[in-house]
Amino acid sequence: MKLDKQNWKKVEFGQVINHIEINERDPDKRLNAKYVSVEHLTTLDLRIKGVAAEEQPTFSRTFKKGQVLFAKRRAYQKKVAVATFDGICSPHIWALETNGDLLQELLPFIMQRDDFYEYVNANSAGTMSTYLKWPALSLYKLKIPPKVDQEKILSIFHNLEDLINKTEEQEKVFRRLTKKLVDDFVSDFHFGNLLIDRNSFEFKWIECVEKIDRNIDPVLEGIKYRIGGENIESSDYKIRSLGSVENDYTGPAFVKKVIPNDILYVSRNPHLRKVAFSEIIGVCANTTFVIRSKEDILSQYLLKHIMLSESFSQYAMSKARGSTNPYINWKDLNDFTFKLPDLETQKEMAEILDDCISNAEIAREQSIALKKLKHKLLDEIFE
Repeated sequence: MKLDKQNWKKVEFGQVINHIEINERDPDKRLNAKYVSVEHLTTLDLRIKGVAAEEQPTFSRTFKKGQVLFAKRRAYQKKVAVATFDGICSPHIWALETNGDLLQELLPFIMQRDDFYEYVNANSAGTMSTYLKWPALSLYKLKIPPKVDQEKILSIFHNLEDLINKTEEQEKVFRRLTKKLVDDFVSDFHFGNLLIDRNSFEFKWIECVEKIDRNIDPVLEGIKYRIGGENIESSDYKIRSLGSVENDYTGPAFVKKVIPNDILYVSRNPHLRKVAFSEIIGVCANTTFVIRSKEDILSQYLLKHIMLSESFSQYAMSKARGSTNPYINWKDLNDFTFKLPDLETQKEMAEILDDCISNAEIAREQSIALKKLKHKLLDEIFE
């Protein structure tokens, strides 16, 4: 798409956008209102992810469907969303509306630009919990095209947003399918038609799973990667980030060597369901269990899925002790009981589950690529 930028108009943010300050005090209207906080907005995602379960007494600012919600507290988090319903929001959120020179639907895309957040970060006040004031934001300068060009640009970004949403939904479908297959198997020994007429053998955890203790000094052994609890995501056995033994703090607790195909389980806060399948050599803390199956009984590749099942998670949570930072000991898992088919069938099951996860990962990568394309285009069009 070719755009003649010679007739684009340079304006200040406050000239084309208003922040709406209308408060709702009527108790009857507040009773059934939908309340949105900063926590309900997600970084670089234009959707509102939920509403508060009850009335929020400190919230009074109203917003209308179609308005743009912008988190002015900790604005560096890049939380912008488009309201799809009327409601009441946190005092740390602005409800924004264009005055007609700029299409309302184009505003949230402009507010996702890197240049916008460079300005926002430079003009936020405070240290621990930075905040942005309207007089500062109103002076942000941007170029806006004529309406005919705005319509063309908006069409591009609407199409991209639709593609992103579809790929994200594809990922969710495959992950939901994987979870259902695993949950049905562990709780009911059911896995589609695969387990019909197959023999089942009941085992306790202690009979088919081992905790591996390879105690090392990671520096002396030349270990590169440090795997902390923050590197293991909830309900996702893929390790998506790694620490560095050389550059990150690696305290005395990091003594457990990890090798490929090890399963890691964070024993603190078992409700977080932090299970990981390692593809690298690294070191983890002694509060993370390094786990191997007894492979004459249980496939290691199936075990990683079993450990993300609802049955396993609920069992682990039932054994947790402590209130502030609950934990389990290794022996607490000894009596977790489940049924297994023969090893050949386990292999088939693991392959099916891994294929589902592979398809989810493909959709995830497509979504990431589309988001990068969107931001590249935003920067190029509005440079």
